[in-house]
Amino acid sequence: MMGGKFSIVRAIATLALAGVLSFGGAVAAKAASEVKVIVNNTVITSGDIAKRVAFLRLQRQGGGAAEAKKQLIDEVLKRAEIARVQQSVSTQEVDAAFARFAAGNKLSPEQLGKILDQAGVGVEHFKQYIAVQMSWPRLVNFRYGGANRLAGGDLVKRMMEGGGDKPVTTEYFLQQVIFVIPASKRGAITGKRQAEADASRSKFPGCETSKVFAANYRDVSIRNLGRVLAQQLPEEWKPLIEKAGDGMTTGTRVTERGVEYLAICKKRQVNDDTAAEIVFRAEDIGKQKKGGEDPNSERYLEELRSKAQIVNK
Repeated sequence: MMGGKFSIVRAIATLALAGVLSFGGAVAAKAASEVKVIVNNTVITSGDIAKRVAFLRLQRQGGGAAEAKKQLIDEVLKRAEIARVQQSVSTQEVDAAFARFAAGNKLSPEQLGKILDQAGVGVEHFKQYIAVQMSWPRLVNFRYGGANRLAGGDLVKRMMEGGGDKPVTTEYFLQQVIFVIPASKRGAITGKRQAEADASRSKFPGCETSKVFAANYRDVSIRNLGRVLAQQLPEEWKPLIEKAGDGMTTGTRVTERGVEYLAICKKRQVNDDTAAEIVFRAEDIGKQKKGGEDPNSERYLEELRSKAQIVNK
């Protein structure tokens, strides 16, 4: 797909990359590790806590060791439940998210890794955090998703509250154009590939003949993304898609795959039942974000805590 909207990007979007070396986190992380907490036979060491304290500093968050320990206990519980229910994202998805975060900060994955290591966080600690952040919402939705769907009566009630009409939203049919960059050549040819992708946009003939168009270029992939409603657009693509007209292409973005842009094959206003449910659910999610974490997430985590054996050393 186009690239997900990951909470890890929001979590450290304010990362001051030029200043991370001043925290001295690496020194703390190298201190001798000793067992601090045992959560259902899983050990959390002082070294783990030191890495999370360094990570909290990168996020400009307070709380120190106490907050770090609390977060790590919750993550151990979440990770075990994710594994039990088999709702974990893949290693490839985590690596892709890591590369996407690096690209968003104008870094290669290698450069980001060095910064994390020097700050005392470490790549592995960050990737474990990413894995939980990506997998946990999937697990919560797996457990509660059916309960969150709007039944026919609920749809009617919501429509009546809005004057009796179904909400109108924009429907897009999209294609993804990827100028592929192998990971081994990312630093060397990214600029050249971006120039190629930018130049190709004015020559894009339309979605019906896009594969013929791609054959004129080296290592260009076309993917049909199908129907996507406005409320489902990933945040990183949304402004670019909204700016592009019907039959046009978006601006380019550098991603973990290469340089990409999207073609707007078709765009129209719709108000069917599926669209209405998606609009209403997006409104509900927006309200939840303003009020804090998804209550189902906290309910699920509290259930895990109540059953857990947590021993502080």
